[in-house]
Amino acid sequence: MATSIASVHLLFLAIMTSGFPFHKAACIETEKEALLKLKQGLLDPSHRLSSWDGDDCCKWRGVVCSNRTGHVIRLNLRSLEDDGIDGKFGGEISHSLLDLKYLNYLDLSMNNFEGTKIPKFIGSLERLRYLNLSAASFSGRIPPQLGNLSRLIYLDLKEYFDLNAYSDESSQNDLQWISGLYSLRYLNLEEANLSRASAYWLQAVSMLPSLSELHLSSCGLSLLPPSLPSSNLTSLSVLVLSNNGFNSTIPQWLFQLRNLVHLDLSFDKLGGSIFDAFPNTTSLEKLKKMGSLCKLKTLILSENDLNGEITELIDGLSGCNDSSLEHLNLGFNKLGGVLPNSIGNLYNLQSLLLWENSFVGSIPISIGNLSNLKELYLSNNQMSGTIPETLGQLNELVSVDVSENSWEGVLTESHLSNLKHLKDLVISNNPLLPNQTLVINISSEWIPPFKLKYLELVSCQVGPEFPVWLRNQNELNTLILRDGRISGTIPDWFWKLDLELDQLDLKYNQLSGRIPNSLRFTSQSSVYLKGNNFSGSLPLWSSNVSRLNLRYNLFSGPIPSDIGERMPMLMEFDLSYNSLTGTLPLSIGTLYGLETLYISNNYLSGEIPELWDGIPSLLVHVDLSNNNLSGELPSSVGSLMFIVFLTLSNNHLSGELPSTLQNCTLLSNLDLGGNRFSGNIPAWIGQTMPSLWILRLRSNLFNGSIPSQLCSLSSLHILDLAQNNLSGSIPSCLGNLSAMASEIELYRYEGDSTVLTKGREDSYRSILYLVNSIDLSNNALSGDVPGGLTNLSTLGTLNLSINHLTGKIPKNIGQLQRLETLDLSRNQLSGPIPAGMASLTFLNHLNLSYNNLSGRIPTGNQLQVLDDPSIYRDNPALCGRPITAKCPGDDEALNPPGGDDEDEDEDGAEFEMKWFYLSMGIGFVVGFWGVCATLVVMESWRQAYFRGVYKMKEWIKLVIQLNVARLLQRKLNLGRRQSRT
Repeated sequence: MATSIASVHLLFLAIMTSGFPFHKAACIETEKEALLKLKQGLLDPSHRLSSWDGDDCCKWRGVVCSNRTGHVIRLNLRSLEDDGIDGKFGGEISHSLLDLKYLNYLDLSMNNFEGTKIPKFIGSLERLRYLNLSAASFSGRIPPQLGNLSRLIYLDLKEYFDLNAYSDESSQNDLQWISGLYSLRYLNLEEANLSRASAYWLQAVSMLPSLSELHLSSCGLSLLPPSLPSSNLTSLSVLVLSNNGFNSTIPQWLFQLRNLVHLDLSFDKLGGSIFDAFPNTTSLEKLKKMGSLCKLKTLILSENDLNGEITELIDGLSGCNDSSLEHLNLGFNKLGGVLPNSIGNLYNLQSLLLWENSFVGSIPISIGNLSNLKELYLSNNQMSGTIPETLGQLNELVSVDVSENSWEGVLTESHLSNLKHLKDLVISNNPLLPNQTLVINISSEWIPPFKLKYLELVSCQVGPEFPVWLRNQNELNTLILRDGRISGTIPDWFWKLDLELDQLDLKYNQLSGRIPNSLRFTSQSSVYLKGNNFSGSLPLWSSNVSRLNLRYNLFSGPIPSDIGERMPMLMEFDLSYNSLTGTLPLSIGTLYGLETLYISNNYLSGEIPELWDGIPSLLVHVDLSNNNLSGELPSSVGSLMFIVFLTLSNNHLSGELPSTLQNCTLLSNLDLGGNRFSGNIPAWIGQTMPSLWILRLRSNLFNGSIPSQLCSLSSLHILDLAQNNLSGSIPSCLGNLSAMASEIELYRYEGDSTVLTKGREDSYRSILYLVNSIDLSNNALSGDVPGGLTNLSTLGTLNLSINHLTGKIPKNIGQLQRLETLDLSRNQLSGPIPAGMASLTFLNHLNLSYNNLSGRIPTGNQLQVLDDPSIYRDNPALCGRPITAKCPGDDEALNPPGGDDEDEDEDGAEFEMKWFYLSMGIGFVVGFWGVCATLVVMESWRQAYFRGVYKMKEWIKLVIQLNVARLLQRKLNLGRRQSRT
């Protein structure tokens, strides 16, 4: 593409210098006046046109005159990056431009005309050969008058519109007007709305016989025609049609353009195989002979839905006598198969991007033949095997990314020995693999020939020592050595490299020792040291650090009181699971950009200060749980207007909830469990927090009744009010909690929370959004169990134990088909156990003990498995299995009444046995011969009988298969539930 653009510019250079003079002509007076009128209409905040003064307009900035005639032939008012935002022209373009009758070059690009329309009169500048209005913030449609510019060779209207003034209807363009541009060689309409031309765009551009470069990306062209309407596009060398959403296969005509050098069809929702463009191998060979494929330098088909293998394509491209291919991008598709060895024959290849596909197998050894390769991206595939040493022969290589695969074997300095230009190296294995199968074993004596800027080694065995070969890598910007089994301390030489990092990630190793404060970081940098054994006081680095994660370490001592002043740019601050002591510094409240604050599982004490003190905060996540914090919840918590997760559980906080908390209307998780909060549960929780997913107030001192306003929380899927002093009845409207009553697709969030299920407390994080639970246990609730609770068909846990509930178990309890845990123990429930409880096939924890239930215990299905008698303990009126108490009539069935005389019983029994055997023998003879004789005599009966036997056999076989399938499905579901927990 660069070659084609360069040729166009060379053409214009020839135009501009045509008729090289023996003398220099003076500026034409009428044209000078025209330029001054143009200047008057333009807004020039940076005074770029200050040179437009004096008699000789040919010396003015951006003006070029013909040396032979003195006429203005070129006007370049393009804004450059060095001019800044204030350097952009605005205002109106004067009609005086028409007085420049010899103008053949006009560039107004990169300015800000604030949504004014492209002047129609530009179409009257009949000598124009170059017109560039790209990114000039015009608006409206492209004026069709531009089609009058029959001499135009170069037209660039890329992003010509002002985004603030953009309107679909007013900016929909057609392409009828381009038919008059028969001299056009370069056309760029990127991001122009061409939806009106979607049906005929290819026919329209086919009318331009000289067109060599066409850019129509992001133009709303929904149709990619299957055939070419004419053969006029023989000169086309660059074709960019990306981001149009064609939703089709690749048409064959694209690879029949004989001079095509650059093809970009990325982000186009193309499906099927790449070989849909080639009807058969014969046609592929034909194209090779025509030279169509062999001239291709750039092929970009990324971000589509292409599938199948690429072996034949690579074989075809590499089969050219002199393959020109330099850039191949097939990333983000569904391509698979192995990479063919013929890929090593693409000798001119500079970039190979195959990431985010489903390729398998190893990297071909022939990769070492690509001596010009600079970029190799194979990440996020399903590749395996060893990384070949021939990779080390690619001495032009700059970037390598082979992450998220399943590599094995050993990578040594031989793999990197000749990569003298290497800047980015990314190697990682799939973290879900059970073992680290790739070992990075580089000699500590080896000095790399390169200077890396980006190094990422993840889920590979880099340790046991910190890699010594990094000791000369003093240009590193990003260092990621995550999950590498590195132990011991970080050597002193690393701290002395004087690096200025934008990311340091050493997560999930066994590194220990103290961290010095000497590291330097760039603006908006990140530090992740999570999951190590670092100790000592908290390190305080550069004020540029925006993300600091020190979770799961052994840091001790207080949080520095001036943390807010020392690290004012913090956005993410995670100190959880350390051994920090002292109080929360008040300066944390000055971190106005802070979004996440995690200091859980430490030994902090004292009150939570008025950290925010009425100042609006950007905090989204706050977790101070599992500390020794005390006192009341400060009223300044109401300033957290964007907070979504607020977790303060397992502290010693007390008092009533501040009314300002109702200002936190975006809350999704409110966890205040395990404290000493008191008073009534505020009704405004259900009125002002409509997005609440989790409400956990267990183990506090709340009293009063459960407010019915909680029933309006349509997204609530965990309600835990257990272990309080709540009284009154359970609101019947809890059956309206729709998130537990239907298959609502909840946002798949991650958050830490503890939920009592199956009689034990389990912690959830990645699957927390799947947990549906109601726990009202250990209160003083009374009244009936609301029948509406049986509407919650996706409820997984229902715990109403240790209350004063009366009445019967709802008869529709069997509707809770997802119920896994049901605990109604230690209440005063009466009546029978509903038979529908046997249909709860997911139920694996049941407790009905210490009630007044009566009648026979239902049997069948899941209750056959739940055979622990303690489930029904202290229900005196219950009977039947699995408890020992028998129901009335059980004894009669097992022991029928006998006679008074034992001898008579024995004689009678002996007589009955004789008659039994005799009648059995007679019945066998009569039955057998009656049936067999009939079948022998009657052929039609015989055929019907055996057909019936065959059908019965097939029916029994089907029943067995269905039952086996159901059993396997039940085991699979049970396994999934166990893996989730």
